[in-house]
Amino acid sequence: MIISYIICIFNIINSLNMERKRLLTRLWQFQNDFGYIPQVAIKELAEELRVSKIEIEGVISFYHFFHLKPTGKYIVYLNNSIISEFKGYSEVKASFEKETNCTFGEYQKPLFSLFETSCIGLSDQEPAALINFYPFTNLTPLKVKKIIEQLKNGENIVKIADNPSSKIQFKPEEDKTIFFRNYKLGESLKSLKNNTPDQLLKIISKSKLEGRGGAFFPTSTKWKYCKESSSLKKYIICNADEGEPGTFKDKALLNNLPGLVIEGMIIAGYITGATEGIIYIRAEYMYLINMIENTISKFYEKGLLGNDIYGIQDFNFSIEIQIGAGAYVCGAETALIESLEGKRGEPRIRKHFPTEYGYLGFSTVVNNVETFALAARIIELGPEFILNIGTKESKGTKLLSISGDVAKPGIYEIEWGITIKKIIELSQATSPNYIQISGPSGECINNTEFNRKICKEDLSCGGSIMIFNRYRSIVQILENFITFFMVESCGICTPCRAGNQIILDKIKKLKRGICTTKDLTDIKNWGKIMQQTSRCGLGTFSTNSFRMALDKFESYFNLKISKCDADCEIEFDMESAVFDYDQLIKTTQ
Repeated sequence: MIISYIICIFNIINSLNMERKRLLTRLWQFQNDFGYIPQVAIKELAEELRVSKIEIEGVISFYHFFHLKPTGKYIVYLNNSIISEFKGYSEVKASFEKETNCTFGEYQKPLFSLFETSCIGLSDQEPAALINFYPFTNLTPLKVKKIIEQLKNGENIVKIADNPSSKIQFKPEEDKTIFFRNYKLGESLKSLKNNTPDQLLKIISKSKLEGRGGAFFPTSTKWKYCKESSSLKKYIICNADEGEPGTFKDKALLNNLPGLVIEGMIIAGYITGATEGIIYIRAEYMYLINMIENTISKFYEKGLLGNDIYGIQDFNFSIEIQIGAGAYVCGAETALIESLEGKRGEPRIRKHFPTEYGYLGFSTVVNNVETFALAARIIELGPEFILNIGTKESKGTKLLSISGDVAKPGIYEIEWGITIKKIIELSQATSPNYIQISGPSGECINNTEFNRKICKEDLSCGGSIMIFNRYRSIVQILENFITFFMVESCGICTPCRAGNQIILDKIKKLKRGICTTKDLTDIKNWGKIMQQTSRCGLGTFSTNSFRMALDKFESYFNLKISKCDADCEIEFDMESAVFDYDQLIKTTQ
């Protein structure tokens, strides 16, 4: 009797979990149908999932692209990243407001709603915007005027939207090119018939493949943990929530080689024993969905997805797509899993690795797009091909998204060990001065470090390089970065929630010319506190660049601060503030 009761409860909970995992998809259906998520829909979902309306509203409010108020027929999301700022963002923003007669951030007009958003993966074609999630690139006030006129006249948005291609600006000689070489669908999967999962895992291990999402954790180790797990079900998740400002290399792979990414997921499924795969793709890349779905269909048609793949008995693997809803923190693997489960995308307290307790409580592998693509090439080309390229510690090639003050922004497939000086030369940078490695959460370098190398032994780069010339304001760059982290913080831990706001206030003092040496010391101290106590990588790394810049561009900051002791108060002087008033009172008495 008790056992039957427990089984009944378990089945109910499992059923609710399965429904809950579809929450983001359901919310997107309402958002697309109505332009927002009405209260009647929230009530319906709450009753279905047996949770409170407040919990559903909490999920909605967590994501940028869900709205609780009615929006216009056309929703504009203008990218406000630092690259966009330097390429004409302010003028484009003003043009949108003028032509639509709307104000950014206000729900006021039936035809247009305007919102700012963080980097949308088009840093090589800025300023850029999404209108109903269709991309519009290289915007100017004149181009904005034309776009709005066409939409007012009822023209089909699909026909007037841009179709941004990935600018593959550089790849090494043919015998060193790994990613952007000729691709034939299913080529890497041929090895599945002649190798056991253990044999393929050894190949991945021998190649020294490490995760390309920024953490560089050994891929074979992660897959081994999942393979050896006793979990009743296993999942393979492709993290395509590429949200780091200045990064768009995963988009290039999805756009040019989606089959290669899918093959990497299938190989991971074969090795680990997983039966289901999910591609979690950021909403900003929604215009790529049809193409990716068509590619997945081709795999099913050729018997490379589904049941008994390649005639291998009981090797069953399927792939589905889940669209995110605008939350940078979902790039963290546990936050992504929470989002997939229909919850707020808040990072979990690190009690278990996802391979122990992941999606829906089952063993889960989470790797990013580039990692899966490279895994497929390793199986196709063999580990020796990869091991002959790169440096002692960094094997193979790396994809870089390069943008900023360069004549040739775009995607570069480089061999590990390339110097910053060579990258400057290839991208045709003009007067480079401040270079940001791995996005705002990475590190900055100055012009004395251009002989440094991109590799694990020196500059470990996750995939983004933003180059700024000597005419750009470093304070403006850092303000944009910290504002981004403040907006994107999930707010669950105090160091990140409060720390980023405090750092932003210090930057505002810098801009006003009332920053002191004590303020700079405070910035470093707060940065250390956030690094040591934040719950996830967002808070841990958000002040990295600022703290580095204070040392690497010391002479620049010395010109912007007032040097005084710890007791000085230059921001507000009461006696000075009331001096004129006191003098006026004295003369009238």
